Amino acid sequence: MSELYGSDAYTPQQMAERVQAVGVRKAQLPLLTQALLGMLAGAFIGLGALMFTLVASDATLSFAVQRLLGGLVFSLGLLLVAVAGAELFTGNNLIAMAWASGEVSGAALLRNWLLVGAANLAGAMGLALLVHFSGHLALNQGAVGRTAVAIALAKVQLPWAEAFFRGVLCNVLVCMAVWMSFAGRSVVDKAVAIVFPVTAFVAAGFEHSIANLYFFPLAWLQGAPITLAQMAGNLLPVVAGNLVGGSVLVALVYWLIYLRPAKA
Repeated sequence: MSELYGSDAYTPQQMAERVQAVGVRKAQLPLLTQALLGMLAGAFIGLGALMFTLVASDATLSFAVQRLLGGLVFSLGLLLVAVAGAELFTGNNLIAMAWASGEVSGAALLRNWLLVGAANLAGAMGLALLVHFSGHLALNQGAVGRTAVAIALAKVQLPWAEAFFRGVLCNVLVCMAVWMSFAGRSVVDKAVAIVFPVTAFVAAGFEHSIANLYFFPLAWLQGAPITLAQMAGNLLPVVAGNLVGGSVLVALVYWLIYLRPAKA
C-alpha cells in the first residue's frame, strides 16, 4: 500500500504502527539511558528557547514577524530531539498509544514520563546555568537578558485556566509534529514535518512545560523576583495541559482511528 504514497513516505496507518512500536521501545529503555537522553532533550529545548529569546529581544521587528521568526528558530529544539536522538516528556506523551493497545503497562508509562520529565528539568536547568555564565544575555546591550526575564514574568502571571489550555494547544501541535515526522524517511522529511507545527505553537503563545523549565531558572539567575510557588503555579497547569493535548487529543485519537481492535 505504501507504493500509493511514494517510496519516501509512510501511510497514516503505518505511522500509527511505527509510533506504537517506538513507544514500546521507549518504555523499555534502561533507566540510565532514559535519564541521559532526557537531559539532552531538556538542553535541546532550552537551545530552541534561547534562539526564540534572541529574536524576541529585537524591538525593531513587528509583532507578527517577531513571533513567526521566533517560532521558526525555536524549532531547533525539537529538530535536535528528533534527529540527534533524545527523550522529551511532551513528545513521549505519544507512548499512550502503546499503553492503549496493552503493549506498555500503566506503571511503565508513568515511570517513563516521570523519569524523562525530571531529566528534562536537569538538562534545561544545566543549560540555563551555562547560558547565565556565558555572557550571552548581555547581547544587544542587555536586551536579551531583559527579554528572558520578561518572558518568565509573563508566564508566572498567567491564570491557571489560560496556562492549562495553552498547554493543551501547545502539545497538540508538538505531538502532531512528532507524529508527522514518522511519515518521513530522511532528515529533510523530519524537518519539514516539525518546523511548521512548532512555529505555530510558539507564534501563538502556547505553553510548553519543558521550555518553561529553561526560562524560569534563567530568569531567577538574572535576579527576577520569581518564587518556587509562582513557578509551580505555571508548571502544574501547563504540564496537565500538555498531557491532555498530547496523550488524549493526539495519541488516543489516532489510536481509536488506526489501532483499536476491530469488533468481532
